[in-house]
Amino acid sequence: MVSTTPSQATPSDASLPLDTVLDRAAAAGVRARAVPPAERARLLTAVADALDAAAGTLVPVAHRESHLPEARLTGELARTTFQCRLFAERLASGALDDVRVDHADPDWPMGARPDIRRTTVPLGPVLVFAASNFPFAFSVAGGDTVSALAAGCPVVVKAHPGHPELSRLTAAVASAALDDAGAPAHLLQLIEGEREGAEAVRDHRVKAVGFTGSTRGGRYLFQLAADRPDPIPFYGELGSTNPVVVTPAGWAERGTDIATGFAASFTLGSGQFCTQPGVVFVPDVDAFVGALPPLTAGPMLDDRIAGAYADGLDQLAAHGRVCTARRIGGGEGLPDIALLRTTTDAVREDPSLISTEVFGPASLLVEYGSLDEVEAVLAGFGGTLTGTVQGGHGLDEDGRRLLDALAGHAGRVIWNEWPTGVTVSDAQQHGGPWPASTAPTTTSVGTAAVNRFRRPVAYQNVPRQALPPEIRDR
Repeated sequence: MVSTTPSQATPSDASLPLDTVLDRAAAAGVRARAVPPAERARLLTAVADALDAAAGTLVPVAHRESHLPEARLTGELARTTFQCRLFAERLASGALDDVRVDHADPDWPMGARPDIRRTTVPLGPVLVFAASNFPFAFSVAGGDTVSALAAGCPVVVKAHPGHPELSRLTAAVASAALDDAGAPAHLLQLIEGEREGAEAVRDHRVKAVGFTGSTRGGRYLFQLAADRPDPIPFYGELGSTNPVVVTPAGWAERGTDIATGFAASFTLGSGQFCTQPGVVFVPDVDAFVGALPPLTAGPMLDDRIAGAYADGLDQLAAHGRVCTARRIGGGEGLPDIALLRTTTDAVREDPSLISTEVFGPASLLVEYGSLDEVEAVLAGFGGTLTGTVQGGHGLDEDGRRLLDALAGHAGRVIWNEWPTGVTVSDAQQHGGPWPASTAPTTTSVGTAAVNRFRRPVAYQNVPRQALPPEIRDR
């Protein structure tokens, strides 16, 4: 096939009937199962190279559609291609294999044991819902797509309406790179439209779903996946308020650093990060607000998100036990920056105060009299992506208690750093109990994300020549 350049890209998959796209995905799934890990690695590297080469076209389109700064988008694209290459490297080295071998043992205490070898196989076609706030890293060629391709699954991406042109361009670049590299045909396809996305979730040819977005939208699609005659895994990364506890020792020893770090974290990307610190427990709200540096934020991703932010902020501010600590008018085209305040007593009376996500540059400051009050509130916290303790220069008993309490609710627990900024690595965990995600035993970031899209198979007494290569005796 002739390589498709970004300027030539057309929404070819998106304009096809959904049934055709899913038929192609099912056929690609059969062929993709036979592609060995080293070859998958080469395909992912080809995608990374093509996206890097197209950066000059992709980044300006992303800037126009998302309102995000070009410098931020350039870095995000670099993160996206790094992720491709990291999975490729791990595939080539065998680091992503999940292999267990039990050789035959006539003296096994349970009775004679046969030869059993366990490995994993791809689930089949994966449907990925792109996110609005990361038009590269959580979109067409983002983490869900890359981890599914690494697992050996074809991918159908449901484009986000916030960046449709970028989605088509990215899909054209990535799919052309796969074709030129000799991948099975139609390994990556694009669809558009809410109705098409919902229909694809219900379709028997789709074997798993990856989703990043709102709790409401994720819950709806999760239910569709569960209500199928053949229920399938739904891996949804949803809402999170990401609690932060500033200890008395932390405030006394590191107060200025904490205030400065918080200011940068909660306004980063205009607060449109799933890891934004939305609830902060502090011993003195007035002192905390007084220590903050000047606050600024850029435009929101689109008018719909800006409107939802304004409505959510006004609703939370109207609560009888909540008042405004500081609110900075954004001006024409910019969101207000808001710090609201309440107390631990108010939260115990109405826990929804700390579970309501306001997607934008706003946080709720909860003043406490003792850390016992904070622990009592944390005991009733729902699932979160992150939980952070801002303590003193050394870890004390208070810090240990709080870290342990947060680990009961959060997928990632942080000491004296901030939750925004989710590195792509082998040990990363991006998920958590509901409502942070629909599958708390999995991650949507990092190389462990590949495990979502493959299933274990044990081979018993199977001749060597019929075994997958990774479980043959060398």
